[in-house]
Formats: sequence, C-alpha cells, structure tokens
Amino acid sequence: MAGLADVLDALLPQTQCTRCGYPACRPYAEAIAAGEAGINRCPPGGVAGIERLAHATGRTPMPLDADCGAEKTIETVARIVEADCIGCTKCIQACPVDAIVGAMNLMHTVIRDECNGCDLCLPVCPVDCIVMEPVPGVAPAFERAAQFRDRHVARARRLEHRAAEDELRRRQRKSAAPAIDPVAAALARLGASSPQAAPLKDR
Repeated sequence: MAGLADVLDALLPQTQCTRCGYPACRPYAEAIAAGEAGINRCPPGGVAGIERLAHATGRTPMPLDADCGAEKTIETVARIVEADCIGCTKCIQACPVDAIVGAMNLMHTVIRDECNGCDLCLPVCPVDCIVMEPVPGVAPAFERAAQFRDRHVARARRLEHRAAEDELRRRQRKSAAPAIDPVAAALARLGASSPQAAPLKDR
C-alpha cells in the first residue's frame, strides 16, 4: 500500500491546495491507494493528472469532480499589495511551502519562484491585499512538483520541531515552578486580606 501511495504522490502536482478534501497531496495519495478516494479530485492536476492516476491504479479515467473546483489551465503566483499589508502573518501561516516571508506588524512579500499558486493565502487575508497573477512563462506545477514537495516536507518538519521545543519549554517552566499547597495558599490569602484584631484592653 505504501509503495502505491509513493507512486501516486509522485504523480500529483504537490500544490498542497486541499481542494481534494485532504490536508495535503500525500494524504490524498494514500486515500487513493487505500481505495477511499477517487482519482478525479485534483483540480491543479486536471485531465492530465487524472489520466496519470488512472494508469497507475488501473482505474478508468473520469471527469474532474466539480465539487473540488475547476481545472487550473494557467500557472499563477500570489502577489501581496504591500502598501495594504498590515503584517498579520496569517498568509505566512497558511502557505504550505513557506513561500511568504515577513514578521508580525511588518510588510510581507511572496517569493515568486517558490509560490505554487495554491490560493490558500487568499481567504485568510483580513484586508484582501493578495492577488493571484498569471505567469505563462513559469513551468507547469507537475514539472516543479519535487520542489514543492521538498518545501512542504521541510515546513512540516520545522513546525514539528517548533512544537516540540514549545512543549519542552512548557514542561521546564512547570517543573521549575515551586509546588504550592492550595489550602495553605488560600489560608494565606485569607489572612492577608483580613483586618488585624484590636488588642483587648486590660480591665
């Protein structure tokens, strides 16, 4: 099963656009290999992609599933209208291939040669400052699939490493914090907030 998934993954354009209903190209390839998904759910791959998947799986080619969107007939890349960018980093977080650079409250920009045209940055931008521009001279996604896959895998590893570091720091802070008896702490707070009783006068 894994061998077939590898073959199918290599046939996908690696745009990681999620239009197939899966979070990335690899899970979609695994679903096809397991017989859980059709071969016609990849709009960036279009008719040519369906024929490739059909040949690899022995299935009959079928029309692109309209629920997944229309076939992409020309390559596009994202462009950020920098004058309108508010530096929210939402597009950076959404980009599956780390093709957008910037920092919080600073202007973002797209690395055009690394952009796979997935469109995932568009819906998350709160100020609609991202546009997709056609680039007829750019090589088709299929020809750059290995590049996109490598960047997507590298991003996944980076995020996994960051999550592990964050969890380690959380545990270190927790272990370094002194153990506090909740009952003693409550009594201490009560004593600190209660007025001191006046001493009794001698009778």
